[in-house]
Amino acid sequence: MEAYLFGIATAFWLGILTSISPCPLATNIAAISFIGKHVGNPRSVLFSGLFYTLGRVLTYVVIAILLITFLEIGVINLFLQKYMNKILGPLLILVGMFLLELLSINFSFSVQSEKLQKQAEKGKIWGAGLLGVVFALSFCPITGVIFFLSLIPLSKMQNSFFLYPAIYGVGTGLPVLVFAFIIAFATKHLGKAFNKVKAVELWARRITGGLFIFIGIYYSLNFIFGIFS
Repeated sequence: MEAYLFGIATAFWLGILTSISPCPLATNIAAISFIGKHVGNPRSVLFSGLFYTLGRVLTYVVIAILLITFLEIGVINLFLQKYMNKILGPLLILVGMFLLELLSINFSFSVQSEKLQKQAEKGKIWGAGLLGVVFALSFCPITGVIFFLSLIPLSKMQNSFFLYPAIYGVGTGLPVLVFAFIIAFATKHLGKAFNKVKAVELWARRITGGLFIFIGIYYSLNFIFGIFS
C-alpha cells in the first residue's frame, strides 16, 4: 500500500515537473491565453481550465493503456518480470541525467496546428478540452523522457493502467488550473505567480534529477551487482 501511495505521489510530481518545464510551459501559457479570453466570466474561466486538464488526463491515460497493454504481451511481460528491477536502475540514472541536462536529445512530436486551435476556439469551454488533448500529444525531449521512461515503467510496475497516468495528467494541467483561478478571481497577481513558476522549475528539475540518479545507483548496486542483497 505504501509503495502504491508513493507511486501516486511520484506520478503527480512527474506531472508537475512536466508542466513547468520550458517546452510544456509554453503550451500551458498558450492555454492560459486561450482561457483568459473569458476573463469577464469567472465560471467560464474555471470550467475551461478544468476541461483543458481533463483533455490532458484522457490523452495520457489512453496512451498509457495502449503502451502498457503492449508490454503485457506474453514474451515481453515475462522479460520485464525477470529483468525490470535490473533495467530500472540504469533507466533512472539516464532520466536523471536528462533532467540535469548532462545528456540531451533533439526530437519533438507535435500535432499543434492553427486549424485545430481555431476549432478549439469555436468550442469555447469544450474547446479547452480539445486544446488539452492537442497539447498533451505534443512531446518534446523532456516530456518524452519523463512520460515514456519514467511514468510508463512506474505504471507497469504497479500495474496501474489508469490511476498513475491520470494523476500525471492532472499534474501537467495543474498550472493552468491555478492560473485559471487567478484569472477568474485575482488577475493582478498573475504576473507574480508566473515568475515564481519559472524560478521554481530549475531547482525542481535539479533536485528530481539528483534523486533519480541516487535511486538509480541504489537499484543498480542492489539488483545488478547484489551489493545490498
